[in-house]
Amino acid sequence: MFEFNHFNFNVTDLDKSIQFYREALGLEPISRKEAQDGSFIIQFLGDGLTGFRLELTWLRDHPQKYDLGECEFHLALRSRNYEAAYARHKDMGCICFENPAMGIYFISDPDGYWIEIIPTR
Repeated sequence: MFEFNHFNFNVTDLDKSIQFYREALGLEPISRKEAQDGSFIIQFLGDGLTGFRLELTWLRDHPQKYDLGECEFHLALRSRNYEAAYARHKDMGCICFENPAMGIYFISDPDGYWIEIIPTR
């Protein structure tokens, strides 16, 4: 009865976030909505392979960092070339947690959201 559509992260610097997701994960902008009064911008990013979208929301009246609690939630992406992805993320300095026993690691975006990287198995 239901299928996944999108997941949202609120961000403090939309351009910086778009650049991060493009460089780190190859996600590209696919649609955008801007409030007529300039109070918000919603930018959807996609992977070009699936219909799933990441929604980045910028709110004009929320310039401070978002409280992410204990960061117990995360987005996960599968990589077909895990070793190359790991090397890229290591060079970018965005790896925030590694679990070699499970064969996964996490990167952190400019706002502190965690993204799990899983190898295609």
